[in-house]
Amino acid sequence: MTEAVLQLSGVHTHIGQYHILHGIDFVVPEGEITVLLGRNGAGKTTTLRTIMGLWRASRGEIIFAGQNLVARETDQIARAGIAYVPENMGIFGGLTVRENMVLAARAGLFDHRRLDWLLDLFPPLRTFWDLPAVYLSGGQKQMLSVARALIEEHKLYLVDEPTKGIAPAIVDNMIAAFEELKRARITVLLVEQNFEFASALGDNAVVMDNGRVVDSSPMSALAADATRQEALLGLAFEADRG
Repeated sequence: MTEAVLQLSGVHTHIGQYHILHGIDFVVPEGEITVLLGRNGAGKTTTLRTIMGLWRASRGEIIFAGQNLVARETDQIARAGIAYVPENMGIFGGLTVRENMVLAARAGLFDHRRLDWLLDLFPPLRTFWDLPAVYLSGGQKQMLSVARALIEEHKLYLVDEPTKGIAPAIVDNMIAAFEELKRARITVLLVEQNFEFASALGDNAVVMDNGRVVDSSPMSALAADATRQEALLGLAFEADRG
């Protein structure tokens, strides 16, 4: 059985007067891609932000590498070995692609073999290396956001909706990049609305609704069951496939 890098047990999160997460339980196995699925507002982004300490869990445990993160500050969680790619990408538009990557690298120093690997995964970043990031397309900015997180080796990568609002050709490039991460057995917890992207890459599926986990299974089982997809996610592909 694959060892769990991350385990959430009974996690509740309140934001002001609002109770967003209601006792979340799931595990992220080492070397696998685990996908958080669910309708808009299900609590997926809140879950990632709670893991990172950006919003504090009000109850429960978040165990990472044997330590409970609930009382940790965000910078401590990052130093413990978790990288986060937020939904809004968080890149610095006034800085070049190179400068964005330098900021993400430890002490501003690259492992050049790892950098070359990332630039092969995301070729536009090599092309626009010295261009201010503000001039990149939405998909290219998303590539930069993911590459920036990957420039340093971490035990776990949290990635929030990498295909949101990007062109189909860029989605195909993102699939190819994540397939390489999968082959390298890099551990990822991925929030994704695009089910075709999620099912192509995910090893495990965790489905959320109204701040609760309502289903957890191998992705292959969910991908093979259109009835469960429609019940859990509101997906109906059969008319398109026919």
